[in-house]
Amino acid sequence: MKLIKWISAAGCTALLAASFSFTAVAKVQETKTIADETIYDLLVDRYFNGTAENDFDTDPKDISQFAGGDFRGLVDKSSLITKMGFSIVSIGSVFETETYDGSMVTSYSELEPHFGTSEELQNVIAAFQKSNMKVMVDFPLTNVSENHEWAQDPSKSDWIASTSEGKVQWDLQNEEVQQALLDAIVEFSSAYDFGGMRLTNLGDAPVEFVNDLISAIKSENENLYVISNEESDANFDAKYFNDTTEAFRNAYKNVNEDSSTLLDHIESFAEGEQAPPQLMLDSLLTDRFTLTVEAYPPTRTRLGIVSTLLLPGVPVMQYGTEIIMNGEAGPEAHQLYNFKTDEEMIDFIGNIQTLRTQSDTLRNGEFKLLKNEDGFLAFERSSDEETWVVVVNNTGETTRLDISEEDIGTGKELRAMLDSDTVRMNEDGNYPIVLDREIVEIFQVTEERGINKGYLAALGLVYLLFIAFIIAIIKRGKRRRSDQQ
Repeated sequence: MKLIKWISAAGCTALLAASFSFTAVAKVQETKTIADETIYDLLVDRYFNGTAENDFDTDPKDISQFAGGDFRGLVDKSSLITKMGFSIVSIGSVFETETYDGSMVTSYSELEPHFGTSEELQNVIAAFQKSNMKVMVDFPLTNVSENHEWAQDPSKSDWIASTSEGKVQWDLQNEEVQQALLDAIVEFSSAYDFGGMRLTNLGDAPVEFVNDLISAIKSENENLYVISNEESDANFDAKYFNDTTEAFRNAYKNVNEDSSTLLDHIESFAEGEQAPPQLMLDSLLTDRFTLTVEAYPPTRTRLGIVSTLLLPGVPVMQYGTEIIMNGEAGPEAHQLYNFKTDEEMIDFIGNIQTLRTQSDTLRNGEFKLLKNEDGFLAFERSSDEETWVVVVNNTGETTRLDISEEDIGTGKELRAMLDSDTVRMNEDGNYPIVLDREIVEIFQVTEERGINKGYLAALGLVYLLFIAFIIAIIKRGKRRRSDQQ
């Protein structure tokens, strides 16, 4: 028995030692710009109910009412978001509001009691900071509740430009309104250690005024990101484009879809002409991507998510996308998060994010388009340290892409990160990548290793040890028979 154990241990050790030659991904880099980040966008009320202490006037069965999600719930379930590798969690508006989604804000200073206290919000920020994550919040510039504290002040009646369906639109051309908003934003952003702020409901705010707000926020914390969920010419750290989101939705709703407009704003950023675009399949203001899908939703979602994560820009994913949440814009799209669903997609997203986080090149490397045609997308990210090739085959058939020696270089090989495949140069001087339908693969370009002589030698040693074992058994059997005779 000791001989058997020794042979087994020796063989396994030899094989493992010889086969373990994976090329390490570049070291983790400190994030420097918003292009290094990935954002997970959620609604506090719809995530997780951490305590019943603030569950007054809640009704989880009525999708239009508060359901009970709170700041404690974010802390309790923060590990899910960190497991997927996001670096920013956007928690929406946290001001006192008449609606669960924060769309009827009544104050720019008081927090929503359903969500929790100031101390509990501080705990949320601290909990995510322990995982090197930032917390982003919304600040609506206008379109707030007619019961807003400013709207209830008779001395501020001339601040109101109009009222419609219970909502107030501030006169954003009014200098007093502008100063009041600036003061409120600075006070709020300086009260908490936020990592980002999203200005929403921009209305007709002059670009110069929005830029003043951005400057004021950054004067308190120069590392705090400021973005919006609307198109604007203001100096936001990341740009939002309606047509970019629509391009992603349309490109991945089915196979063989037109993807010609997918890179419109992405290539402009890659060429240094503008701030990074926000890349997303949907938003908290739209129908869910799943509602748009015409084929198997998990596959469509998987391909779309990888594209948003690895193309140049700032990936933004809505909560529930990883569990294929569905619904029309509004309460139907804001379902309670189901923590009992299968974690396969969550693990997949985490694996992609790990590669992105560990490689500065995948985040900020030079972008080169190799092919973009009817759902088949291939591009290269490169730097002086490393080169990657990302291929997304969103077509209905197995497709081959030949990458020339001029693109990759001589004596290289492409090592698949999601599979065990390795692509080497053929006799025609090309690197042939063959990908099954509706599959994505990420290749790391490395020096060609050729035949793994160490592995073959170890394999031969295992065979020799096995033969020696058989011979030893035979000899032992002969001795026993001889002794018995």
